[in-house]
Amino acid sequence: MSSLLDASPLSVLDVLRGERTSRPPANDMAAPGLRALVEDSIYEVLGPTLRNTPLVVRASSFREATASPATSYSSLARVRGVLINQLLRLLSVGLNVEDAVGESMLAWRAEVGTNDLTDFVDQLSDDERARLATDVTAHGVTLQRSLGSLSSRWMPRTSLRAYQRLAGGNVVLRDVTDLMVGTTTSDEASVALLDVTTSPLGESHERVMRYHALVQTLRTGVVPLRTATFSTATGELWCVDVDEELLVRSVRDVIDVVASWSL
Repeated sequence: MSSLLDASPLSVLDVLRGERTSRPPANDMAAPGLRALVEDSIYEVLGPTLRNTPLVVRASSFREATASPATSYSSLARVRGVLINQLLRLLSVGLNVEDAVGESMLAWRAEVGTNDLTDFVDQLSDDERARLATDVTAHGVTLQRSLGSLSSRWMPRTSLRAYQRLAGGNVVLRDVTDLMVGTTTSDEASVALLDVTTSPLGESHERVMRYHALVQTLRTGVVPLRTATFSTATGELWCVDVDEELLVRSVRDVIDVVASWSL
């Protein structure tokens, strides 16, 4: 696994794309075996009975909780994450963002209108708003400094949602990839996946990276080139090439979650 800090001369996108001449052939043979493995493994855990309500696995199933959802700290962290994700989307379409907080906030409100989190922001005190703005600005600077130039030829897609129904509907895999570049139709592996987090990187982020790669493989039938996660808290990038061993490890991660919920 490659691990880089934002002091590296390479940008996040430099690492994601890599050298085209070194990319392996596209692997469209692994997906059926992986699907059979995960289906059989779920059957061993849950048995043949169909559940009234499916077990839903998400990337958040592998993340470590750092605060209670009811706390103000947690809500501020969620807002920060939402705004940085909006900033990533703006940058991915080539916009020159000068006010990370204001422009991301406008994009967010235009997308969602009103919800519990926007109501929370509306109720912040002046001091809390100032702290949020300072925090988002700092994370935004790290993202803008490190992301690099994104060509439209790489076909960037942001906030890409995926859904996979398994074991007759007993288990559903849901996922949202922050940024995807590349195509599944080329002769060589091309797709690269990026998760952006405002938290320092830890073991749970490795599981999330693997999960993104697994869901992408099951969804498209083609193994992605690499999967990565970037922390705007530390400027650190973790990036790993995807192979069948990594995907099998992700199947085991999923089964561990399903087994823990089925007890």
